[in-house]
Amino acid sequence: MTDERPTPGKLTRREALGAALALPLYRAWLRLPPHARSPRSWLDAAKGYVVGLPGADVSGLELTRRWSGDVCASHVRNTTRRPVAIREVVLFDTTLELPPATPIYGESFQMLSQSGGTLAAPVDLGSYSDAKHYKMPMPPGTATFFGAMTLSPQGGDVVALGFSSVRRFIGLFRLHPPSGFTVVVDTEGLTLAPGETWPLEDLLVAPSATRDGALSRVGAALTATEGRLPWPSPPTGWCSWYCFGARVTAQNILDNLDAIERKVPGLKYVQIDDGYQPAMGDWLETGPAFGGDIRKVLDAITARGFEPAIWVAPFVAEQDSRVFQQHPGWFVKDTDGSPLRSDKVTFGGWRRGPWYVLDGTHPEVQAHFEHVFSTMHREWGVTYFKLDANFWGAIHGGRFHDPNATRIEAYRRGMRAILTGAGNSFVLGCNHPIWPSAGLVHGSRSSNDIKRTWDRVKTTAQQNLLRNWQNGRLWWNDPDAVCLSGDLPENEVQFHATAIYATGGMVLSGDDLTQLPETRLAMLGRLLPPTGVAAVFDDDSLRVGRVALKDKEMLCLFNPEDTPRSVSVRLAQPSRVRDFWTGAALGRLDAVAVTLAPRSARLLECTRG
Repeated sequence: MTDERPTPGKLTRREALGAALALPLYRAWLRLPPHARSPRSWLDAAKGYVVGLPGADVSGLELTRRWSGDVCASHVRNTTRRPVAIREVVLFDTTLELPPATPIYGESFQMLSQSGGTLAAPVDLGSYSDAKHYKMPMPPGTATFFGAMTLSPQGGDVVALGFSSVRRFIGLFRLHPPSGFTVVVDTEGLTLAPGETWPLEDLLVAPSATRDGALSRVGAALTATEGRLPWPSPPTGWCSWYCFGARVTAQNILDNLDAIERKVPGLKYVQIDDGYQPAMGDWLETGPAFGGDIRKVLDAITARGFEPAIWVAPFVAEQDSRVFQQHPGWFVKDTDGSPLRSDKVTFGGWRRGPWYVLDGTHPEVQAHFEHVFSTMHREWGVTYFKLDANFWGAIHGGRFHDPNATRIEAYRRGMRAILTGAGNSFVLGCNHPIWPSAGLVHGSRSSNDIKRTWDRVKTTAQQNLLRNWQNGRLWWNDPDAVCLSGDLPENEVQFHATAIYATGGMVLSGDDLTQLPETRLAMLGRLLPPTGVAAVFDDDSLRVGRVALKDKEMLCLFNPEDTPRSVSVRLAQPSRVRDFWTGAALGRLDAVAVTLAPRSARLLECTRG
């Protein structure tokens, strides 16, 4: 392994004297607490190396790291005359000289999980982790984060480490608690040919005074490399899943279309969320719930001045589907060359599984994707696609039509074909690989599915708000549907609605609007249109968030605990303060002091002047 730095030649007398004087300074630097050192210095002296598949001889492989400011670009070259199969490249292997209690945050490979806790004791924040639920291979005794992570040493800057590219590989961070740390590029066992060089993914080290500031730098760097699909503002709409599920009928959609037109016309997109297809994978056919013809419902949506939206899981198909029966060669293969059953290597699917996975590297699959989405867009009039089960498009443990492609490339090639077919439609990624979706979706689901229970309201709020830094920077965040019906008490409903507002992202109603009480309809109306501006929180507790708008600041105050909590917040300047949900005036204040009931939130509008 080499670092590309100026190679020192013979020292002059002046240079030798300078080096001698510098030695005490270097020793003094070593005595500094770790948080006072340059974050890049944590990695400068770390070793790097290549890990081959069992039996592979990696001698003669050359790893080069090159720093440009806070960004490290790297590549690996095969200087031998033999091909070498590489499992992964360890860019940096070091020991973090930070207290074991240092708080951390880490992104997962897919959207349904995140990590928190400390260096010594990482914890899963989501219910469906990469290792346990999706069975992604992980070294025992480690915690793995994908794309980006943060370290928050007491008394120092928050340091974000993030991969600012996802051209071919996925970059990850591996903790060996309490202090072992490696930065890795997963090369998936592919073979590096004699004389061949692989550019790896770029790493950014981004210190900042705040978590949001550090992660914002990572997001800006990733967007600069991979781009961002433009969309002027976060979409609004209605989603059928959370009131009707897979048993939705055409009449359910039409009844709610009537209610939307009369009561909440600000919901632009009307989304048929699953249930219309006869089989997973046969997206251009219509099942009995829609009378064999979905076009009539979609046409009705358009005729009333709204936009048709539809749910599709493009990368998966069930065994009995027509696409699987007629085109088995289109699917990711097992080791014996048969279509890979997803449950052999990962979660097999939540309904009508085990699923099989369409191979995004196959030219005929790409043409199929273009055909499905162009038909829906041009002939059916669909202008919004919710893409679900996208994780499977980057499935591990399979063989692709292109033997030199990574699973990241398979997913991204498939997504580009989908975008070509979808034209100028809005594309939402759901249950998707997060980093590999950069530059390929307009919107990104940022939490688990919502349910009308306090536990799910609380946990989805945390997941969404921890990803506020992505909103408006990588894409528009989708905090999942706002669900205001059911048996939740008013305080918990207000907590849920305030969390949706604080994301600054998309707003889709998940209720049967023909049955929603007028008071809850009014609350839904208050969320429209979304601001597009995510709350920035005072600290990692996510208790006090501030939404900076043109002429006012919105305070988002949360108490997820089971006991009351007093909150005191200074305002940036004296402001007229009122409760956003009730309209009650609190007066002209330079500070706000309130007591929050258990499991509640307040949203306060602070108008300057």
